[in-house]
Amino acid sequence: MTNKTIALDQARTAFERYLQSEKHCSHHTLDNYRRDLNKLSAYCELQGVIGVNDIQNFHVRQCLGQLHRQGLSARSLQRWLSTLRTFFRFCQRNQWLEVDPTTGIQAPKANNPLPKTLDADMAGEFVEVQGTDFMALRDRAMLELIYSSGLRVSEAVSLQLQDIDINAGQLRVTGKGNKTRELPVGRQALAALEQWYTIRQQHSIDTCSAVFISKKGQGLTTRAIQQRFNQLTVKQGMGQPVNPHMLRHSFASHMLESSGDLRAVQELLGHANLSTTQVYTHLDFQHLAKVYDQAHPRAQGKDVDSE
Repeated sequence: MTNKTIALDQARTAFERYLQSEKHCSHHTLDNYRRDLNKLSAYCELQGVIGVNDIQNFHVRQCLGQLHRQGLSARSLQRWLSTLRTFFRFCQRNQWLEVDPTTGIQAPKANNPLPKTLDADMAGEFVEVQGTDFMALRDRAMLELIYSSGLRVSEAVSLQLQDIDINAGQLRVTGKGNKTRELPVGRQALAALEQWYTIRQQHSIDTCSAVFISKKGQGLTTRAIQQRFNQLTVKQGMGQPVNPHMLRHSFASHMLESSGDLRAVQELLGHANLSTTQVYTHLDFQHLAKVYDQAHPRAQGKDVDSE
């Protein structure tokens, strides 16, 4: 039995405080949790359900069905259900809830599209931004570093000057779950950073130590970098939209293709689970299959003369 009854809104407030103070979730992750729980709250309000312990299994099923009919993708529904499970487990630990109302419920199965990547030549063309002005030097350093070290866009945003050791050719970055990892920095990225630092000094302000700044001397936001990628896609003449995560995916794919060391790629990417990294083995197999189809005489769509 529960020790006390608590309203859904109160439980949500306590849950968000827990995610921030104990789980150290990023703002992006918190926003995702809030959006998912907002959907549940909106449904419960219409149904007159106020207390957490009043939410029943059929409520979750009905809400899931409504969201599906509204066009929410299978992947989004899976995340929504995962958020609810995490939230209700939190409520059970606090004895606000007797039974998890998500028990036995499954979201529609989603296709698992492989992450989009650039081949090595295209990645090289994209990151080699030409020019010697502020924007060109900053953009090249930023792109080279993301591709060189496989950074998430949030990691590039939070990177501080003291986090990069140019002489040692490495950097320290804090990723998901507030976990810190040491990463090597490639030769091209180091050269681009050295050029960028020279012009950065002319626009920096004492209160900002972010590696990548605007002309006003302020650190770039995630949104600003994403918008800049959109502009660079056009400027660099790419045939497809390129976003920061695609560059990270390309890093992972190219590293695995060259080394075959899945564990090393996992550490470089900062993945908590190897299964997350294993998606790149499928990319690597696709590359091998393509080479096979082009090279093996028995794979080609033409007759082969017998000797």
